[in-house]
Amino acid sequence: MMIGKEDIEDYCLSKEGSSKEYPFDETTAVFKVGNKMFALFNDEDFPVRINLKCDPFYAMELRKMYPQQVIAGYHMSKKHWNTIICDESVDTSLLFSWIDDSYELVFNGLSKKMQAQVLTSS
Repeated sequence: MMIGKEDIEDYCLSKEGSSKEYPFDETTAVFKVGNKMFALFNDEDFPVRINLKCDPFYAMELRKMYPQQVIAGYHMSKKHWNTIICDESVDTSLLFSWIDDSYELVFNGLSKKMQAQVLTSS
């Protein structure tokens, strides 16, 4: 079964201090923590194609392991971002773990002051 954008959106917004914005256009949903992006997708894409931040070495590994579903980040730094094509072959728990990784990378890159603000505002 293919995961829907509502499920992905709900999961992204369940992360502490996360928010959803449309800074680029009316259809590109951007999920942020501490004013830094950790996920984005176009509301009109079917299947959903979500961009997620990723450790550069792990990003390359995922592209090799899942060549049909994981590609270099579309319109993003190819080194630090992957695009996941969320068709019926993508396991939901695996996708959610990649979202977790992206969120944690971005959160851990925030200043200690910003991390504290995110945690206290949630």
